[in-house]
Amino acid sequence: MKKIVFIACSVVFLLSTQLQAQTSKNKLSKTDKVMAKENIYQFKVQDLSGDTFDFASLKGKKVMIVNTASKCGLTPQYKDLEAIYKEYKDKGFVIVGFPANNFASQEPGTNKEIETFCQQNYGVTFPMMDKVSVKGDDMCDVYKFLTQKAKNGLQDSDVEWNFQKYLINEKGELVKVIKPRTLPTDPEVINWIKS
Repeated sequence: MKKIVFIACSVVFLLSTQLQAQTSKNKLSKTDKVMAKENIYQFKVQDLSGDTFDFASLKGKKVMIVNTASKCGLTPQYKDLEAIYKEYKDKGFVIVGFPANNFASQEPGTNKEIETFCQQNYGVTFPMMDKVSVKGDDMCDVYKFLTQKAKNGLQDSDVEWNFQKYLINEKGELVKVIKPRTLPTDPEVINWIKS
């Protein structure tokens, strides 16, 4: 009789342990799913004019986010950025620029100076946001999302220099990181926009 009770208790203990393990696994899966659902639409930022820009307004569009600078060897990329924006903006594509002064102090201007520079020199019409930090302790929340796998679900990355491009799909998910020297008109980018 004692053996039967012992075996029964052992079986109950094993089943209980398996149930706890399964419950923990299910909780982990739910957490993973929540992390995977994080997207760009949760953010609201200020544009160069001080107005609120809500990323949720871009649902259903492909988005390129790019950190910009006015005094960089790559600054002429503004011309290509504006060209692809004009060509594809009516086909579900938008560019969002974030001026940043993180690299060799190449974006020292105020928001107003940046806006004037972009319009006078490159005729920029795509949305340009308030100047932010894209690296370090004061990194803005949008770039924390873009650079941390725990938030974007794709990969960790560092912003290497001005004009690094982050490609976001129609669901607001990060899908690709494009290096600063790769032109916005590169076939890799254009093919992604058209796909």
